[in-house]
Amino acid sequence: MFMWRYIHFLNFHYLTRFALVMGLSLFVVACKKKDTSVGSGTLDENEILNGITTDTFDLITYTVAEDSIITDNGPNGLLGSYNDPKFGTFNASVYTQLRIANVNPNFGDISTIIMDSVVLALEYAGYYGDLSDQTFEVYELDESLSIDSTYYSFTTKSIKTTNLVPVGKGTISPRPTEKSIVGGDTVDAQLRIHLDTNFAKTIIAEAASGGTTFSSNENFLNYFKGLYIKTNNGFQAPGVGAALYVKLNDPSSKVTMYFRQGGIFKTYDLLLNSSCADFTHVDLNSNGTSVDEVVQNNSLGKKEYYAQALKHRAVVKIPGLINLPKKTIIHKAELSLPIQYQTGYRYKPGIAVSVATKVKSTDNFYTGLSALGEFDETRKLFFIDIRDYAQSIVIGELENTGLVISPRFFINSAERIVFNGLNTTNKTKPKLILTYTTY
Repeated sequence: MFMWRYIHFLNFHYLTRFALVMGLSLFVVACKKKDTSVGSGTLDENEILNGITTDTFDLITYTVAEDSIITDNGPNGLLGSYNDPKFGTFNASVYTQLRIANVNPNFGDISTIIMDSVVLALEYAGYYGDLSDQTFEVYELDESLSIDSTYYSFTTKSIKTTNLVPVGKGTISPRPTEKSIVGGDTVDAQLRIHLDTNFAKTIIAEAASGGTTFSSNENFLNYFKGLYIKTNNGFQAPGVGAALYVKLNDPSSKVTMYFRQGGIFKTYDLLLNSSCADFTHVDLNSNGTSVDEVVQNNSLGKKEYYAQALKHRAVVKIPGLINLPKKTIIHKAELSLPIQYQTGYRYKPGIAVSVATKVKSTDNFYTGLSALGEFDETRKLFFIDIRDYAQSIVIGELENTGLVISPRFFINSAERIVFNGLNTTNKTKPKLILTYTTY
């Protein structure tokens, strides 16, 4: 199993060696036409028109499963569970630190404090699946996190045994598409989980104890290591549940204590921000599904093959490229990958896929390419310009190890895709249309 080089929300870490080998710029262009003219400058227009165009290449397609996905400090966390009728079960939880809003807060005479409520607010970034009720639990960490450490989707940390969500308060119907009302104000949609007020009383008592816990964030993190946020939904029928995308670095995401003192309403915040270490833990179980069958037997990918954030990647190999003469100039190489998706279906494919390869078959890492696959809603396919990739294979500067296709937001979404293979019973099949000239 090869470990994917860590790719953040919108950025690839391109290898300098690959840029030199390709002899081309690998920067992603913000806006691209579907019918790209990359390579048209190599010959004049008349020669391009006289080039050979073919779409008879055999494509080998299948799926591979990853087991070492880095999920720390992403642009958003994943929280919640659902049962995908095609891919199996998905269950995501969040580990995160909290930081103090200001050092040495003065709570005065804490015996006069009347605690009204404590709320963990997580601003939504979106969701994937079905917005049915989910039951949330929150625990205090019993093991420290570090902003400099690497955490994977399989990483776990020790937690304390007490669920900080009071009985009867944990079941919530998520509303990520609706505004929230907080203190009479309308704000962007939030998941608001009520916590035990005794938790807040303990924090305030520590602040008033005269110690150094609140003198710095470092001291506070030694005292309170963070939170573990999860769901406990039990069995979910196929098609039920969702992965919620939550903004862990947004100013609205925080723990707020609401209390009265001397008849005055007050609040105190514990913050989630970019200085906090955090990561998403994900359990994906595709055992017994057709996805798992293709992973175990690549030949089944001829009918359909799959990609899924955080675990599964689609592979497309084009063995016929090495049979072209080395004195070949490729003008266009348009790869279309049709998918199985009906408009409005809850499991959307996403607006784009990322594309990678291995420069050499012996490499342990994939290298991200600049070519993004753009989703065509009308034709229900991903379109990828692979001219540069194909040209480098033809002239022998890149081994023909195949293209690795992944949901664009691989580490911070739950997107999944069902691709048609060459032997699909569906109407549209994957195809490479190549236009080239030999000299």
